[in-house]
Amino acid sequence: MATAVPEPQRGPDSPDAPINLASLGRVRVLRALADSPVLSRAELVQRTGLARATVGSVVDDLLAAGVVRKTTEPSPAGARTGRPPQLLSLEPRAGYAAGLDVGHDHVRAILTDLVGTTLWDRSVEMAVDGDPRRALNTAARLIDLAISELGLPKDRVLGLGLGIACPVDKTTGAMRADGIMPGWVGMRPTEELTRRTGLTVRIINDANAGVLAERRFGAARECANVVYLRLSSGIGAGVICDGRMLLGFGGLAGELGHVTVEPRGAVCRCGNRGCLETVASPPAIAGLLSRSWGKPVTTSELVDLLRAGDRGTLRALEDAGDAVGRALATAVMLLNPELIVVGGDLAAAGEVLFEPMRRTLARNIMASHIEPLRIVPSTLGDSACVRGAAALVLGSVPERLGLDLLPAA
Repeated sequence: MATAVPEPQRGPDSPDAPINLASLGRVRVLRALADSPVLSRAELVQRTGLARATVGSVVDDLLAAGVVRKTTEPSPAGARTGRPPQLLSLEPRAGYAAGLDVGHDHVRAILTDLVGTTLWDRSVEMAVDGDPRRALNTAARLIDLAISELGLPKDRVLGLGLGIACPVDKTTGAMRADGIMPGWVGMRPTEELTRRTGLTVRIINDANAGVLAERRFGAARECANVVYLRLSSGIGAGVICDGRMLLGFGGLAGELGHVTVEPRGAVCRCGNRGCLETVASPPAIAGLLSRSWGKPVTTSELVDLLRAGDRGTLRALEDAGDAVGRALATAVMLLNPELIVVGGDLAAAGEVLFEPMRRTLARNIMASHIEPLRIVPSTLGDSACVRGAAALVLGSVPERLGLDLLPAA
């Protein structure tokens, strides 16, 4: 079955999930363990709101099923003597998640265990925008190869998350591909991938996948209000407010790359003029230098030119940082995040990009918004999208294992 809408916050009490009390207990315990790597039984009682006896019974069932494992916390130096508490965690090999990153120029696949550790990772460079069937066939082949090379039973793979460089309608799963991925207009990749792989597929925009990954595995852990800005061939933002992903009415929130920063600038592929993408994306910067120098400059050369001290590249990246800061100012005033994580290809420019971004942002927002705000590079780099896609599947683990894979008591 294909699922169109990412629902990272769906809980066990969702009205569309019929559930008995035994299953509810399992889901709550698994949700607590998914949110915290290691917990004691006492902490599970506190976090789930279940009775101690109920937690004990549920934990015993989960241990017997091989979904949860126990360990003993080593006593720290100077701690009181006595029997240490028994700690519990998810069994990493109780299930697996597949993730796909379909960008404009590549298809990348990973397979992770239940706690998000990447066990298999491979990427194929290819032109994606005009040939969706070839891209989807490649994606399906990579997933099958991952399962085969790891020697996993396919029914242990709990689903497939697809992160794609295109806006995605949260209700229908349809891609808003016009002007962005022209060959994909009318495509429903979740259905296509389900048919090819036999797995349940969920789809998410690449920037939204990035913010999921950074919050779960990267720079935004423990952060409830974060903007993830992806500066690549396309520019977009993923937003989490008060712990919930902000998608908007149609799931199209966060299209920061199409905010106008130069009213008389170049016409964008979206049809508007002077969008941030026309100024601050790697192709736009490489194009600017190519025109100035009268010779081709590729996006892959930008960081090398910067490291070599090229003044034109330095100026172009500083101007890009200034433009990003102007676009971010509106987002910060509207959303009041505590953290901005910058990822994508351009983040490799480092402080050459970040310093003008911070300076311009500070100049265009209120002091009360800037004082607690931090701007940091992604810690996941080019893995953010594909790991966020897998995180879509991992987010449903408590329901899948609590409801589907264990017999109700």
